[in-house]
Amino acid sequence: MFSLKGKTAFITGGAGGIGLAVAQRFITAGARVVIADIVDGTRIANEIGAIYVSIDTGNEKSVAEALQSAVVQLESKLEIVCNNAGVGDIGPTIEEIEQSLIEKITRVNQWGVMYGLKHAPAHMRDGGSIINTASMAAVENKIGTAVYSAAKRAVLSMTEMAALELGQRGIRVNAICPGYTATAMGSGAEGEKLAAAFTAFGRVAVVEDLVGVFHFLAADESSYITGQALKVDGGWSCGPPTQLLQQIIGRDHVS
Repeated sequence: MFSLKGKTAFITGGAGGIGLAVAQRFITAGARVVIADIVDGTRIANEIGAIYVSIDTGNEKSVAEALQSAVVQLESKLEIVCNNAGVGDIGPTIEEIEQSLIEKITRVNQWGVMYGLKHAPAHMRDGGSIINTASMAAVENKIGTAVYSAAKRAVLSMTEMAALELGQRGIRVNAICPGYTATAMGSGAEGEKLAAAFTAFGRVAVVEDLVGVFHFLAADESSYITGQALKVDGGWSCGPPTQLLQQIIGRDHVS
């Protein structure tokens, strides 16, 4: 069960963080993997047994060329595509945010997924799987994340639309919404404090908490799941956990 033996995968943002962890998991499960990143991932690819291609996900021509390069080097079409690359610059309110930051966040987090969805299907076999990395920011608001949240919410809309459009080819399209995750781009001290207060588990996620969900959606066992957004948030979206209620209303009032 859940074998990826013989399958081919293409992962953007694959040289670090969640993308790298997913690449390693796919390889362990038997897949041949291409990691695509704007930073040079040659050394990392050699270490884990993958192929590296350069990509700027905010540039449509670069995305198209990276996918073409991947299938040439693999000598095979793709079965799995993960539109995972993203940037997490947040902080300013809507009134304060500068145009350059609006363009950076939107170009990578929204347009990058759109370009992947636009160009990947031509390089995929029927019956494949596309997995888009969204975020809990798409469904849970926090001041200072307006542009980031909007871009990630757009990922959910594009996921549903692509699922409808690619359904006749048997290509399923799903999204994963991670909560705060301990990566170089991820949580930091602020995220750790928020996760400690708002998640049922009282801790920030690590990449090992996420890779199994990517693996499931990549495997044939998820063959009737499409157009869905799976929350991997430690229970954040369930409501206020015990530790938060204790802080707000006092320990004596929380059973």
